[in-house]
Amino acid sequence: MRDFHLPGRSPVLATNGMCATSHPLAAQAALDMLKCGGNAMDAAIAGAVLLGICEPAMTGIGGDCFMLYTRPGSDDIHALNGSGRAPAAADAAKLRAAGHSTVPLGGVLPVTVPGAIDAFCHLADTVGKLGIDTLLAPAIEYFEAGVPVAPRAASDWARDFGAIQGSARSAYLSNGAPLRQGQLFRSPGQAEVLRRIAAQGRDGFYTGEVAEDMIDSLNRLGGEFTAEDFAATRCDATEPVHSRYGDRTLFEHPPNGQGATACLMLNILSHFDLAAMDPLGTQRAHIEAEAAKLAYDARNRFIADAGHTTRLDHMLAPETAAKLAALIDLKQAMPAAAPLTESVHKDTIYITVVDRDRMAVSLIYSIFHSFGSGVASDKFGILFQNRGAGFTLEEGHPNELKGGKRPMHTIIPAMLRDGETLIPFGVMGGAYQPNGHARFVSNLTDYGMAPQQAIDAPRCFSDTGEMKVERGYSDAVRQELADLGHRVSIPDTAIGGAQAITIHPDGVLEGASDPRKDGCAIGY
Repeated sequence: MRDFHLPGRSPVLATNGMCATSHPLAAQAALDMLKCGGNAMDAAIAGAVLLGICEPAMTGIGGDCFMLYTRPGSDDIHALNGSGRAPAAADAAKLRAAGHSTVPLGGVLPVTVPGAIDAFCHLADTVGKLGIDTLLAPAIEYFEAGVPVAPRAASDWARDFGAIQGSARSAYLSNGAPLRQGQLFRSPGQAEVLRRIAAQGRDGFYTGEVAEDMIDSLNRLGGEFTAEDFAATRCDATEPVHSRYGDRTLFEHPPNGQGATACLMLNILSHFDLAAMDPLGTQRAHIEAEAAKLAYDARNRFIADAGHTTRLDHMLAPETAAKLAALIDLKQAMPAAAPLTESVHKDTIYITVVDRDRMAVSLIYSIFHSFGSGVASDKFGILFQNRGAGFTLEEGHPNELKGGKRPMHTIIPAMLRDGETLIPFGVMGGAYQPNGHARFVSNLTDYGMAPQQAIDAPRCFSDTGEMKVERGYSDAVRQELADLGHRVSIPDTAIGGAQAITIHPDGVLEGASDPRKDGCAIGY
């Protein structure tokens, strides 16, 4: 039990259903779907789409999603890949010839076809109960009427609005300035897009006038998109990857997501007695940082589009983790792994829902960097993701940019099983996510923390050569980390954000939500 003398959040307890996500309006919309007869999939989709107006820097219908979910009465965990592909005309050789060494972060070059809407429509038809028209109704209302900008969303807007370009400036800025806390943000053009999806399903987005608006807007900026690129977009059912840590099993989405990185990181950490260390001490932080460097280096070498990832078994093999763990020097930090593939970011949304039948959904949905590519469609204001920046231009690399390929993705939903207990959870924060998953699991397993306590606990992250240490750590720990050779800093923005729901064997649902975001867990 937490110390009620100190600031903090209590877990949310309920029995009929629960949602945890990063904005209260989305959590409430999800719960409303449960109350009117929908299942957890219905609720998760309704809440996720609504988050596009609540947190437009983080996500939107121009983005991608990944999902893990269970069905009532079954222990099986299913995975779905809702990420889009590079246009058929894309080619790393063209960018290399134009003088690029990496895919640019902004503009049309990093844009990939949005995949989330196809996934949402498919799941509404095949898993949900209420239909996509019902699921989009709350989002349509809020996109049309507007949502007051929440504190964390306002902070993100102020920090990153410089990425917004061209026609997107009129759609996502107020007289050229970022929206402030409490100002109303509306997107009537996207409300119209959602109406068409509600009426026509995926074809209302990937064909017809909406698709033409996206294609024409991108190609006017130098893109090479075709109607076929959009019409051919389809989600894929996949098989989760997993690893054991103590008595728990972590399930992650497979490539092109980076979930295997979290599995490898835990496999490395299992070679150290973290439970004997101070959870907020120097030794744990150092070992975790070194394990992250090694796991992320493996990610950069191996993870790509599923059809091009050939060494996943090697990455997840116990002997690989054992060899990497042996490289960690307890007295000296190693150099950072080079970011060979994806460009680091920290922006996405995550939502988890559990219903009365104990269907669980773990859903993550993103436009990659803050405000994605910074480019929006001219007529409807659809902000495009810059997921193509997840490709490398290195010739012959499994993750080399090619037409029709999916880039390596940072967003990863997760589930954790401990006997009869299941915890769908996610940690937002781009590159931090595998580290965040490993830390959450370690906090529960090594230190006996409850999920809310595990989420609240201070974080650190060795991020491309810089050891970011939140203010919750002591100055003494920061100095000791610096003495070990880490380049230590206090990040301007808190590291990541997490949500989780624990399904206890006695039927109680326990929700946890990160105070680093604007959201909450709510149940009934």
